[in-house]
Amino acid sequence: MIEFKNVSKTYEDTGVKALSDVSFSIEKGEFVFLVGRSGAGKSTLSKLIIKEESPDEGEIFVDKFELNTLAKKEIPYLRRSVGMMFQDFRLLPNKTVYENVAFAMQVIGASRGEIRRNVPNVLNLVGLGHKARMLPSQLSGGEQQRVSLARALVNKPPVIIADEPTANLDPDTSVQIMELLAEVNQRGTTMIVTTHAKDFVDTMHKRVLEFRDGVLIRDEKEGAY
Repeated sequence: MIEFKNVSKTYEDTGVKALSDVSFSIEKGEFVFLVGRSGAGKSTLSKLIIKEESPDEGEIFVDKFELNTLAKKEIPYLRRSVGMMFQDFRLLPNKTVYENVAFAMQVIGASRGEIRRNVPNVLNLVGLGHKARMLPSQLSGGEQQRVSLARALVNKPPVIIADEPTANLDPDTSVQIMELLAEVNQRGTTMIVTTHAKDFVDTMHKRVLEFRDGVLIRDEKEGAY
């Protein structure tokens, strides 16, 4: 599903080596936590997976795509395979909940019929079917994160990357979001979660990849923080 082979990445403008000789593979349907201090390389890894960045060395495979040889015109197809949840939600403020989720389908050319079928289904899945006509400003932080998840899910990608999905939420809402991510994973979606939330990592007993200064220092099944 996802494989990194001896991947290294240095940012030329700063000279920072974000990743150094990183190798791992993630199988279909796994739930994986990426942990480590800020600047450890976790965000760079996510950017490499969606080809927002390219490695200096090594090979990357995502689903059926070989990223090293991927043509620029094929990048949108890669990104359909990877749903992204962002820490700051990145919702369109002047669009309703329904329109925010529908927009993710519009950009890949989905038909109106597909949008009418899929958007209500995914909003119901995340518990927001009754708030489809509201604007992001009318929602709580937890509800906005649910919209972000719905948007990531609506095109049925095999992989979702969640970047600090509970960072700006209260404890109870954070639990609800993590439970929802686990439910989505149980339906077969591969889940990669970047987090500093030690309690969730310790109690969920999922696979843990730990990074330090760009180096993968630990790959532990049923691990802790």
